[in-house]
Amino acid sequence: MLHTVNKSPFEKNSLETCLRLTEQDSTVLLIEDGVYGALKGTKIEDLVSESLSNVKMYVLGPDLMARGLDKNSLINNIEIIDYQDFVKLAVENERIQNWL
Repeated sequence: MLHTVNKSPFEKNSLETCLRLTEQDSTVLLIEDGVYGALKGTKIEDLVSESLSNVKMYVLGPDLMARGLDKNSLINNIEIIDYQDFVKLAVENERIQNWL
């Protein structure tokens, strides 16, 4: 299952809830302000890092760049993808859960 999170973890608990409820081998894509959940040195970094052993996590590159961030800002093992890859993830996953 593909999970998308578009809210900042510093304003909503969508990412925390998503990571708590995702099943093994799920995919999480951080989009829009959700990309802030992928940043190093934040209060949510430990939770995200621990989750990476169970889920594959991606961040949408254009949303990251729009916020003045780059790959050096990200927690290790979070992959940056583009819109084509986003579409590919959507097609590859039978279901999509949007966390608002």
